[in-house]
Amino acid sequence: MRSSAKVPGMTTLTRDVRRPVLADRDFRLLFTAAAASKISTQLGALAVPLLAQTALHAGAGQVGLLAALSTAAFLLVGLPAGPWIDRMRKRRVLVVADLVRAALVGSVPAAWALGVLTLPQLYAVTLLTGVATVFFDVAHLSLLPALVGRDRLVAANSALAGLSTVADVSGRGVGGFVVQALGAPFAVLADAVGYVWSACFLRNLRPAEPDRPAARGGMGEGLRFVLGHPILRPAVLEGALTNLSIQMCQVAFLVLFTTELRLPAGVLGLFLAAGGVGAFLGSVAAPVLARRLGVGRALWLAGIAVAPFAPLAALVQHGPLLWVAGLGWTVSLFKVGVDNVLLVSFRQHVTPDAMLGRMNATTRFLLTGALALGGALGGLVGQYAGVHVVLWLGAAGLTFRWLIAFFSPVRQISSMTEVA
Repeated sequence: MRSSAKVPGMTTLTRDVRRPVLADRDFRLLFTAAAASKISTQLGALAVPLLAQTALHAGAGQVGLLAALSTAAFLLVGLPAGPWIDRMRKRRVLVVADLVRAALVGSVPAAWALGVLTLPQLYAVTLLTGVATVFFDVAHLSLLPALVGRDRLVAANSALAGLSTVADVSGRGVGGFVVQALGAPFAVLADAVGYVWSACFLRNLRPAEPDRPAARGGMGEGLRFVLGHPILRPAVLEGALTNLSIQMCQVAFLVLFTTELRLPAGVLGLFLAAGGVGAFLGSVAAPVLARRLGVGRALWLAGIAVAPFAPLAALVQHGPLLWVAGLGWTVSLFKVGVDNVLLVSFRQHVTPDAMLGRMNATTRFLLTGALALGGALGGLVGQYAGVHVVLWLGAAGLTFRWLIAFFSPVRQISSMTEVA
């Protein structure tokens, strides 16, 4: 089966929709660049704080500020980034964002070698690198439909979501070995090289972008489009509830494992990594579930199937219950992997090309806001009601999140062509 698309100002595309997306040269380039970018981001997330501690004797508060600055950019510029990206060539945005990140991160080992590295420089580099990451992530999501065609978004997002999950689970572990082998300053240098590598692959892309990108509309239009759309609204609400619930659970796990159960940090790492394995399996299974069940049914049926396992994650204790909780956490995050493929594909499929930047920026802003709210709410509730209450609230959110898709038009959709 072949699919053709003709858009004003855009090259005519003819694609074999049965052909694996990784067989396409441009998608392989994007996939390889994404791998380099994500590994670099994970490496920097570990190496920069370690460099702050070892070279500048940073305390817990200063390391915590570095962690906060790494995600603050999504809340500061997440919304205005959308209209800007809609007015730009997205391949160019990706390349420039990578080169900017490489220059910023590369300034850190250079300053260390010259003996002039300071904490304010690390704060500025972390924040500005986060701003470049906002532009990279939004442009990356917005370019995908033009690169692979809307009829293959599920397959493309499955490959990218699997890559993202593997990077999240293993990236910092690999980063630990890199830091141990090279030292923190040279690990940061390797981080900068990874961004340059990503840019080299991206500059060879040949996406079918419009000759004249959109030149009107602001971030308010993006908010109205997302929150007023019958498909996008429930998709974003379910993603926000999932992020909030996961963040609350992770806050609770951190306190429970380290203070109440007094388990080694490695056990906590393995427990959380098991959830990453579940998310990876969900991202791999998503295209199969969508083909056999229909896209909408796959979302809520997968939700019903894993719902009984989420409360098990709240049973964390010494002994066999730790294994039971680990199983519950792993199976619960299987649904996250399914969502990361199907809900993202929904969003990309229903959004016109001229609105993709604003839609993706608005979505990332709302989902990142849910993460921030989950962390703050987890700390507040834990302080006054106890960490076990936080864990049960997070587990409840993971148990019932599928109801949002069930009681929305998403439930009736059997294939992506129905949401065009």
